[in-house]
Amino acid sequence: MTETSTSLVRTAAELDASGGRKGPRAVVMTMGALHEGHASLIRAARAAAGPDGQVVVTVFVNPLQFGEAADLDRYPRTLDADLAVAGAAGADVVFAPSVDEVYPGGEPQVRIAAGPMGERLEGAFRPGHFDGMLTVVAKFLHLTRPDVAFYGQKDAQQLALIRRMVRDLNFPVEIVGVETAREPDGLALSSRNRFLDAQERHTALALSRALFAARDRLAAQQALHARAQTTPATTGRAAALTRLGEARAAADTQAVARARPDDGPAAVRAAARMILDDAAAEQPPLALDYLALVDPADFTEIPDDRTTGDAILAVAARVGATRLIDNIPLTFGADT
Repeated sequence: MTETSTSLVRTAAELDASGGRKGPRAVVMTMGALHEGHASLIRAARAAAGPDGQVVVTVFVNPLQFGEAADLDRYPRTLDADLAVAGAAGADVVFAPSVDEVYPGGEPQVRIAAGPMGERLEGAFRPGHFDGMLTVVAKFLHLTRPDVAFYGQKDAQQLALIRRMVRDLNFPVEIVGVETAREPDGLALSSRNRFLDAQERHTALALSRALFAARDRLAAQQALHARAQTTPATTGRAAALTRLGEARAAADTQAVARARPDDGPAAVRAAARMILDDAAAEQPPLALDYLALVDPADFTEIPDDRTTGDAILAVAARVGATRLIDNIPLTFGADT
């Protein structure tokens, strides 16, 4: 992609003056410290806006999302580098307002409440976080007035809440989720990765490995179940193969015979948990906050007897002083 000439604006008035577009406006909201994950969002926004549209990237470290002042102060600010990343990915404008521009007169007295979904998982570990996130997203949707807004699947609960807010409060915008971008070793791209030393990064890889192991376990289970529907594989046949010395074929036949569709959720959790338990014994150790298999509509736990439908396997953990999150979408009962 050819690098776009990207302008920096600091106020809503300057953003309004940056118009002149004929096509749609696409927005990517960030807190800065842009990396390849953000760039993938910007590229998706560029494709949606087309040559006649406008891509706006917001850069704002939202104080309402931080429970502790130290975390707010620690968050990286890299505006010059952000401008370069945004321009290379196709942004027309970077909107980087001050706190006073976004919250004139101080913190807002009226805020968006995330509701029950905002109290689960991340909301339980970071009380008030999602209220602050939705409040600033609502403000930026008003300030930028996009036709379409792009958010990363890595923050799956955030994405689900934004979609719910837009639907419940009738925001005239399309919300698009973009697949999680990952490092070559599988680690989900995050601005927090820069805080990991070499040993901590090695431990942190357990998050993505646990998710991939769960995905592979589900695929294998569903493949076995599909074969069980069409193959006359019985425990008797497995015993006969054993007597003939065909141990590998016997084990395969036994697995097919015992395949059950309702083993899925429990097997998925168990496969991921095994990896995370091993990482808890590493040096430095992985300290798990949660591993949850949830319904993407409301982030309630998937019951063990669920055999069909979409799910998200989400994990959060600390390695040293750094807290990381990751997730992977799964579909139970999918054709293999």
